[in-house]
Amino acid sequence: MSMNMGAAVNSRASQPYAAETCVPDAYHFSKSQSTGTRFVMMVTALVSGVFAGKLMHGSMPMETALTSLFVLLAFVGGLLSTWSPCGYSSLSLLRPAGRYSFGSVMRWAPTFFTHAVGYAIGAVILGSMLGFTGWLLFSEAPAQYAIAGLAILALAYGAHQFGFLRMPYPQRRAQVPHDARFRFRSSVIGLLYGFSLGMNYLTYVQTPMLYIVTGVALFSGGVKAAIAAIAIFNIGRCLPVAVNFLPVKDQSVQAWLARWQESAVEIDGFLLLAIGSAALMLLVL
Repeated sequence: MSMNMGAAVNSRASQPYAAETCVPDAYHFSKSQSTGTRFVMMVTALVSGVFAGKLMHGSMPMETALTSLFVLLAFVGGLLSTWSPCGYSSLSLLRPAGRYSFGSVMRWAPTFFTHAVGYAIGAVILGSMLGFTGWLLFSEAPAQYAIAGLAILALAYGAHQFGFLRMPYPQRRAQVPHDARFRFRSSVIGLLYGFSLGMNYLTYVQTPMLYIVTGVALFSGGVKAAIAAIAIFNIGRCLPVAVNFLPVKDQSVQAWLARWQESAVEIDGFLLLAIGSAALMLLVL
């Protein structure tokens, strides 16, 4: 997403009376990069993944290696989801009131706490749903087939992010309700936003890593493992709001997000390709 588009998203996020703003479909790749440059980045990601898979195969058990790859993808995916309309909204709307001071931050701290609680509730509910569904439908599915399928899916969405393949992006194109800040106190808003974002499919998430995390939760084999999978993603989603503890202006944060919007898409695609190819390499070695 270009800086202009990032500014447009921020502008929508600041509209005070919009309960839910419909947002466009996923932004796929950086238009500032040529087709050749994006192709080189894709090949570099694939080669890096292959070498990483070989290195991990010789240094740790396959289960540990695959778990490490997933934790990396899920956590970074959560961070990258900050580059979404709801990420802009959370950072700009869930801020300490008044001028920055120790007192204003301490009064705001319960909002961050309830926001994190909302994410935790979302992880428990969504993770339980996915874990129970997976236990019913996929408990007998061979783990290697599931891993291979998710790795191939990661490769496909990596190509999608670089603009070489069009993949489906089924999500609810809505943002958190901005007018909630006029109807509830700050800590309640933090809880509502955390729950909406922690459920991941109630609002728009602009990273296909969410689909890989969802797949891992489905094939995890149990409710606890599925909750843990969603929780890792949600931790990455929640942490950026902690920037509001710091003496930084909202305009500075939003400008930084807009400036790095296209790079976030490229990192997204690079990691999907690298982790997908590393997982496949671990399976075939």
